Amino acid sequence: MSAGIEKAGMEALEHDHVFLGADHAANERRIWLVIALTAAMMVAEIAAGTVYGSMALVADGWHMSTHASALLISALAYLFARKQARNPRFTFGTGKLGDLAGFASAIVLALIALLMAWESVLRLTNPVPIGFAQAIAVAVIGLAVNLASAWLLGGGGHARGHHAHHQGHHHHAHSGHDHHGHSHEHHGKTGDNNIRAAYLHVIADALTSVFAIAALTLGSLYGWLWLDPLMGIVGGLVIANWSWSLMKASGGVLLDVMPEGETLPGEIREAIETEHDRITDLHVWQVGPGHHAAIVAVVTSQPRDPAFYKGRLSALEELSHVTVEVTRAA
Repeated sequence: MSAGIEKAGMEALEHDHVFLGADHAANERRIWLVIALTAAMMVAEIAAGTVYGSMALVADGWHMSTHASALLISALAYLFARKQARNPRFTFGTGKLGDLAGFASAIVLALIALLMAWESVLRLTNPVPIGFAQAIAVAVIGLAVNLASAWLLGGGGHARGHHAHHQGHHHHAHSGHDHHGHSHEHHGKTGDNNIRAAYLHVIADALTSVFAIAALTLGSLYGWLWLDPLMGIVGGLVIANWSWSLMKASGGVLLDVMPEGETLPGEIREAIETEHDRITDLHVWQVGPGHHAAIVAVVTSQPRDPAFYKGRLSALEELSHVTVEVTRAA
């Protein structure tokens, strides 16, 4: 009987490490829809350009293919993270995979910005004739597709900000190595750099179209051929800035860096520390969108059961996985 009770108790302590964002499934669906929309427009432009002999349409169609390929990084990251969420080889789950994809997308954005600026410089030094009416039509079509894509992705965590979501929460507590306790809850801050990366790809493309329409319209009216490549340089600089911002955010998560202004470590200390209890070692890091893990070492003159300290932290919804070690003060 005691063996059965012990086994039941061990099973109760077991848990998975699924730290996916609250909007993971919805974001995955949105990105696949955007890829489908982009691919359809790509095929239509290449086909129309081939039939009507428009190199501008063909070129924009192939540009759409690179856009779809970049979005594919985000879509596959969501898919893999979901499929492998309970794979025990991922010690803290697959929640960070979106940040890895976001970092890769940031590099792609940086390359796009560099190519835009370089091509624009070449056009400034060696102007080429522009078919204004046809180029404007292509830019308008591209803008419409990107606005539709941005609308689809805008329902995700990037555009909506933060919201609350609760499911369960892992806490491990140790006094020496003998006592364990846990519960599980999810915090609603999405912080999803993967959907942010997809959104930035779409917005960057939309910005390029807006700049192109403005430059081409003014160029057609006043003959300012230099304005089109100049707008390309400006657009490249804006996209490079977005890329750097995304790179810092996603890279920081991958390196377990707490962002500036993050209050969670202070909240943990405030919840635990008293005149008898002092935190001597504290590690806090993000394990997925809206999920943080923490290791807390407490030295106390009045040792309590680990569940006591776990209870103090239960109100901190951002904590999804906590290990507490309790040591008696010398």
